[in-house]
Amino acid sequence: MNKLELVNTVADKAGLTKRDAEKAVNATVESIEEALRRGDRVSLVGFGTFEVRSRKPRVGRNPQTGQEIRIPAGKVPSFKAGKSLKESIT
Repeated sequence: MNKLELVNTVADKAGLTKRDAEKAVNATVESIEEALRRGDRVSLVGFGTFEVRSRKPRVGRNPQTGQEIRIPAGKVPSFKAGKSLKESIT
């Protein structure tokens, strides 16, 4: 499902216009991004938790040449599925 399909589904399920559903989806995604930028966790009970995790620096390899390269430390977004989401999939 891409963003357009998500907007259409939200519009149908919530009884909104597609324009209003798009605004709602965009506002949700932007709010999650802003919270992660501040270093906050976003927990949607039953669905899952978004958070920022730190990665240590490590050594990798260029797959074309086999040469070792240093990969610097950084921060990456992470999502952990909640219990209800996991159970609904299996």
